[in-house]
Amino acid sequence: MVICVPIHLKLETLPVKTNLSIVMVFIHVLLLCEQSLAAAPIIDHKSIFHPVVGERGMVASQEKLASQVGLDILQRGGNAVDSAVAVGFALAVTLPKAGNLGGGGFMMVHLAKTGETIALDYREMAPSAATETMFLDSKGDVDKHISRNSFRSAGVPGTVRGLVQALEKYGRLSLAEVIQPAIDLAEQGFVLSHELAAELESRRTQLSRSEAGRKIFYKADGSAYKAGERFIQQDLAWSLRQIAQKGEQAFYEGEIAEKIVRDSKRHKGLIDREDLKTYTVASRDAVRGFYRGYEVVSMPPPSSGGVHVLQMLKVLENFNLKKMGHNSADYLHALTESMKYAYADRSEYLGDPDFTQVPIKALTSGAYGKRIAKQIDFAQTRASDDIKPGSEQPFESHDTTHFSVADEEGNVVSNTYTLNFSYGSGIVIEGTGILLNNEMDDFSSKPGVPNAFGLLGGEANAIEPRKRPLSAMTPVIVLKDDKPYLVLGSPGGSKIITVVLQVILNVLDHDMNIAEASSVPRIHHQWYPDILNIEKGVSPDTIHLLKNKGHKTRDTRVLGSTQSIMLKAGKMYGSSDPRRPGAITLGY
Repeated sequence: MVICVPIHLKLETLPVKTNLSIVMVFIHVLLLCEQSLAAAPIIDHKSIFHPVVGERGMVASQEKLASQVGLDILQRGGNAVDSAVAVGFALAVTLPKAGNLGGGGFMMVHLAKTGETIALDYREMAPSAATETMFLDSKGDVDKHISRNSFRSAGVPGTVRGLVQALEKYGRLSLAEVIQPAIDLAEQGFVLSHELAAELESRRTQLSRSEAGRKIFYKADGSAYKAGERFIQQDLAWSLRQIAQKGEQAFYEGEIAEKIVRDSKRHKGLIDREDLKTYTVASRDAVRGFYRGYEVVSMPPPSSGGVHVLQMLKVLENFNLKKMGHNSADYLHALTESMKYAYADRSEYLGDPDFTQVPIKALTSGAYGKRIAKQIDFAQTRASDDIKPGSEQPFESHDTTHFSVADEEGNVVSNTYTLNFSYGSGIVIEGTGILLNNEMDDFSSKPGVPNAFGLLGGEANAIEPRKRPLSAMTPVIVLKDDKPYLVLGSPGGSKIITVVLQVILNVLDHDMNIAEASSVPRIHHQWYPDILNIEKGVSPDTIHLLKNKGHKTRDTRVLGSTQSIMLKAGKMYGSSDPRRPGAITLGY
């Protein structure tokens, strides 16, 4: 365990030939430490300058016990999918704010043997009783409490069916084998970190919305668990064992399903037995595009991330970003303007493709990217009010978590899943230990009204029965010569898309190794509000130049938590973002 400590750095004492980018990364990490919990483990400085190196297998996740579970599965002969599924179940125990059984997500799988890249959509679905106006009060305004903190805020969970079907189709180990480590962690417990102990204390109101939650996350006398104490989740262990023994049916038709439906009815929720029984995982065609000779492959809608990462890359390929210099004023200006156009289009065109036609080819075309690029004036920013969805087109959870896995055969997995908010709605289903998602808030409850992440949405993302809400989750696999080169993704709500974009640019345009690419300062703009968010570590002079171009800037807390693997010259290089404590990459 490494703790952030005060360090006084005198630049003049550094060797003359010290790489300036390394110095900037080091300074940035010190600033990140300043923002972190005082007692929380944050980063081993060696992992900043040098990625973790492996040759046979690698796992990068936001929680160290889950990463170890994934690595153990690889070492026991499992492939990347076996490992990823094991990590997914383990995170439901050790990272309850985002890891889950009661949520949903997206999984990208690249199979070395066939060269296929598969996009599995196990995003939540709206219950069959859902209506477009279900969250509007008598005045026609959105009732945020109901849309975010009640049983009605839950979509039908997809995680269990998604993970189990991925294992059955692409794994080689049994469900019982890959889920056993999660059962052990829940049944025998694990030692609470400073971060998790502090979170449980600070989220007492949210996690006490249900009696089941109070019993699990707090002691019998009502006091909170302390760092260093063992945290046991017997109800969750029971649920995991049911799934291990009976498969996905245990969750969607068996005893777990009975408990979900019973609790839902008792608290005026909408999920019924038929909603669970008929939930489906969708296998979709990945979105693809080329950038600087590399093929970028990502999730299609209902993820907006893949489409808009490709859209922004098609804009940015029209500029010499390397010559501009990383995080220079012109570079950040180009990124910001491309972000505005992407998020404007997101508000109008993106939704569940089973319900609305999404113009993917038009949005990700080189012609459209060039058209937007011509609108970028490097002397002056363009106000968000002047950018309209498609105006230049010629065509018709803040807390989430991500993990990346690679095996020695060349298979890789990029997986992002979530409960939406940290700990979802905070409601635990009685007798299961399962936290319920609040993904219904990701729909446009009222077109033109921002959701919890400030994102605007339109009719394409309106609530409809069995529809999947639009998501910013952006698992990505970058291919070089048809083989995996980068595997990455991030949590961060609306900021996921821009975080992933910048890591890709850091590697492909600025020649950074994956550790440096994961660590340097980031920015974010999402069209509305018209604010450029900037992490600490960007030069004050650069910010001054951006303001001179008309940007309204704001210092922001850390953006994202990328978990990334680079495959190069027969080796694996991995990095867990230093921005959040507890994340770790392991390889062998």
